[in-house]
Amino acid sequence: MTKLLITTTPIIEGRPATQYLGIVSGETIIGANIIKDFFAGVRDIIGGRSGSYEKVLREAKESSLKEMEEIAIALGADAIVGVDLDYETVGPRGGMLMVTSSGTAVKL
Repeated sequence: MTKLLITTTPIIEGRPATQYLGIVSGETIIGANIIKDFFAGVRDIIGGRSGSYEKVLREAKESSLKEMEEIAIALGADAIVGVDLDYETVGPRGGMLMVTSSGTAVKL
């Protein structure tokens, strides 16, 4: 699979966009299970970081970016600029994590 240049900046220095192909996005929703919730609660009480939640968050972000990249590749893009990541909790009592990524697919 081709790997695109993906950046949060609106331009890529020294590599001007020759064509704007449109907005691309990726969405991922991941549920957190009760065991992770329990250990995260314990971690909150005694202090420290919640490694299990951090891992889930990283996985959701990577999945969202991969989906966005696949769409840009299908459009013939060389890069995605102006990337924005958003994180939200959804579902009953915020039991699921939603990560969305969006940016502009461009030809360089």
